[in-house]
Amino acid sequence: MYDLMVRMRRFEEQAGRSYQMGKIKGFCHLYIGQEAVAAGSIGALKDRDYVVAGYREHAQAMARGMEENDIMAELYGKASGVSKGKGGSMHLFDVDKKFYGGWGIVGGQIPTATGVAFAAKYREEDAVCIVYMGDGTVPQGAFHESLNLASIWDLPVVYIIENNGYGMGTAVNRISAVEDMSTKAASFNMKGVRVEDAQDVFKVYETISEAVEYARKENRPTLVQLDTYRYRGHSMSDPATYRTKDEVTREQQRDPIQRFTQWLVENKIRTEDELKEIDAQAKAKAKAAAKHADGEDFPSLDALTEDVYVEWPWAFD
Repeated sequence: MYDLMVRMRRFEEQAGRSYQMGKIKGFCHLYIGQEAVAAGSIGALKDRDYVVAGYREHAQAMARGMEENDIMAELYGKASGVSKGKGGSMHLFDVDKKFYGGWGIVGGQIPTATGVAFAAKYREEDAVCIVYMGDGTVPQGAFHESLNLASIWDLPVVYIIENNGYGMGTAVNRISAVEDMSTKAASFNMKGVRVEDAQDVFKVYETISEAVEYARKENRPTLVQLDTYRYRGHSMSDPATYRTKDEVTREQQRDPIQRFTQWLVENKIRTEDELKEIDAQAKAKAKAAAKHADGEDFPSLDALTEDVYVEWPWAFD
């Protein structure tokens, strides 16, 4: 998990640089600061389980096993990207790894994940679906309707609210009547859990592991709020002037990677030199991914109308 979190951080830093160089077009939402959430939660899954995410999903894709080269190529809009260069930053998909987005519409991933969980139960797959959403998603009607159906139908799904303190540039306490959004689970007769320090990867892993096993054994949903923090703006175009430098500095004192580093060294699991080598390799992978993406081809114009409609399994005369 440590190696993964460091790779996430260095990949996102490289993505930020590539965006500033004009290599990445459109939107780009970085995950810097929230690495413990993706690593800890997806680490609790089995290969047969499903993952659905929102538009801040580069790290979740990496945690699910997607390679830096393939993800960066998609960010660059190249044909070798995971979505053939047609999705970009917000639409990373890999059906083989059961990673279903990447959704650009706020809340759009929640009904989809609920449907995936329904399908898994209907097919008796013994699989669980987890879905990520931001704190700004919770007021959406899709959130409430989905959780209600998941409870009525006893679906194996874990709804994860990544509460990073802000919905775009608006503080959570300005848009939510309750700070602990996991309490909303009571409205749907499901379990609600809050992790106030989701910068601790072990707490995230433990909490999501319990929720996943509960879903697997009991076919029951859980709503989990993970309190985390993003160090960058909402997207690359956001200067984040709505918060102070002191606030960011204070939050960086509980940086998930630095805390993990200290824990590994103090418990003599890894030396500082070994961890520096892991970091150096992560930087090299991120840099190599950017170089790879830069050298790949854009999709051809002929591909513009591909993957729009389902290819029928029969032909008409």
